[in-house]
Amino acid sequence: MPDAATKPKLRFLSIVQMNLGFLGLQFSFGLQQSNMGPIYRYLGADEATMPLLWLAGPMTGLIVQPIVGALSDRTTSRLGRRTPYFLVGAVLCSLALFAMPYSPALWVAASLLWILDSANNITMEPYRAYVSDRLDEAQRPLGFLTQAGFTGLAQTLSYLAPSIFVWLGMNADLVDANGIPHITKLAFAIGALLSISTIVWSVWRVPELKLTPAEIARMRAQPRSVATTWRDFVEALRDMPGPMRQLGIAMFFQWYGMFCYWQYVVFSLARTLHGDAGAAAVRDATLANGRLGGFYNFIAFVAAFALVPIARRVGARPVHAVAMVASGCAMLALPRLSGELWCYVPMIGIGIGWASLMGSPYIMLANSIPPARTGIYMGIFNMFIVIPMLVETVTIPFLYGPVLGGDARNVLTLAGGLMLCAAAATWLVRQPAPALGAPLPA
Repeated sequence: MPDAATKPKLRFLSIVQMNLGFLGLQFSFGLQQSNMGPIYRYLGADEATMPLLWLAGPMTGLIVQPIVGALSDRTTSRLGRRTPYFLVGAVLCSLALFAMPYSPALWVAASLLWILDSANNITMEPYRAYVSDRLDEAQRPLGFLTQAGFTGLAQTLSYLAPSIFVWLGMNADLVDANGIPHITKLAFAIGALLSISTIVWSVWRVPELKLTPAEIARMRAQPRSVATTWRDFVEALRDMPGPMRQLGIAMFFQWYGMFCYWQYVVFSLARTLHGDAGAAAVRDATLANGRLGGFYNFIAFVAAFALVPIARRVGARPVHAVAMVASGCAMLALPRLSGELWCYVPMIGIGIGWASLMGSPYIMLANSIPPARTGIYMGIFNMFIVIPMLVETVTIPFLYGPVLGGDARNVLTLAGGLMLCAAAATWLVRQPAPALGAPLPA
């Protein structure tokens, strides 16, 4: 593969097309964020223990992404190093999305979420590594913030989809025998189609760079195996660059906070907008959250591109720190607002934070790791996302009653404080040094 100095520059349209797959991938994540809590509630889950049903995301991410990242670093297929993984993941994701809203029982929905998150995790880090492989250091801010832009656009559409169907004349109260609305089923079907079609388009229009004969020979000299994968993982942990270690602290605060927000924002809105958390209030709050979430994701879509010149000028670290302050203040304010119209104001801060969160840390990471080990380091970096999610999932059930008063609004207050902690931790990260062109370990 060409080194950073010889990688061909891509036109803006090519960078957009290579990231189009993120539209389908993040539409899937948006459907989860906005609908899994209500689906679990319709099927009989209670608020206090509901985080345990979200274990699929952090657990599969913790296991799948580092393994897939390490394997993709050593893959020499005709399709490329990364492409086979995110194509397989996209197919599995589409099948799980089609099936999810037809779950007849709580255990079926939870099981399908494990499959869906496994598929998304198979796709995610090879996709990020593919972008890092394809772009040189000067184009990486545009590449990763374009991913953030598609994240915002995809989640805008996924959050708004149920409300759009209502505006088009569908009945929001038309539900199946389990209480799952038909508008939710239609949204998941659209997500399934987008998941596979957008990723196929990306890899067709902007294929991976071909490996050099020397790189192929080196990889085949040590074929993929459990032993080599484990050794690569251990050596990557040992050799982890300092900026990446420091980023781990900020990542812990911000992803614990985001998981709190996604799990409890609907139930917080049910209380602030309707005064209770019964089934009817949750249905209305789900639609309101779809509108609000669509708005903050649109803000993220716009902000992601606006942040590109700023990140180039002042660096990704200060951009991300300020964005986390904006997000934290917004989460602190949201539970204290009683009208939906006022709730759009803090969505601006959450949108700016979400845009930066999906791009800025990866700019800092990509510029500090050896290119030949991008896959495994992207997989390990994902552990900095899923470990705080896992900790949140197992701790919130114990904190919800005695510490947070059994009130979802207090969970959002906790989330806001954690985002401010993430801002402080980000500011303490040393600016990453230029990436070294280190080869795969011998």
